Amino acid sequence: MPAKGNIYVISAPSGTGKGSILSRAFEEDTELAQSVSVTTRQPRDGDENGVHYHFVNPITFRRWIDEKKFAEWAEVHGNLYGTLSEEIEKHTGSGKDVVLELDVQGMRSVRAFAPEMIAVFIMPPSLEKLKKRIIDRGHMSPEDIALRMSNAEKEIAAKNEYDHIIVNDILDTAVAEFLNILQQHR
Repeated sequence: MPAKGNIYVISAPSGTGKGSILSRAFEEDTELAQSVSVTTRQPRDGDENGVHYHFVNPITFRRWIDEKKFAEWAEVHGNLYGTLSEEIEKHTGSGKDVVLELDVQGMRSVRAFAPEMIAVFIMPPSLEKLKKRIIDRGHMSPEDIALRMSNAEKEIAAKNEYDHIIVNDILDTAVAEFLNILQQHR
């Protein structure tokens, strides 16, 4: 029987490059698995049930909350999102390390569910560079940019609750730091 895998929660302000770091990490590390979240939102073009999300109706989601099937869940913009405990256990039980991309609230919920989990916070090199990255994404109103920057400051204020902090200034360096963290905990 393989050794049990670790649970990693990765959090970062929008625009910090978390997705880029994780995409590269999944390419380079075959011991990683990504959890597929459950949501009540409608599928978008290209979304595949069971690949991008498990799509369920709100009644089912609320029943699963009552049945305590989630390691964490939250309501975001009127839709429910959550991580099933069995999804985490499926991966860790097979010896894989599972990565959950969550906000600070989600990290706190998973820590309550699995105190042994490892939390990694991705920092921008500076708030100025973060703002530029957000603006460079395009198609955002000044109000949206201001909201993302305000949210980033709140998220960064919680960074000391995390086990590891990576500053994503140079992507290759940030990926290497993340892969090193994985090796440290194996």
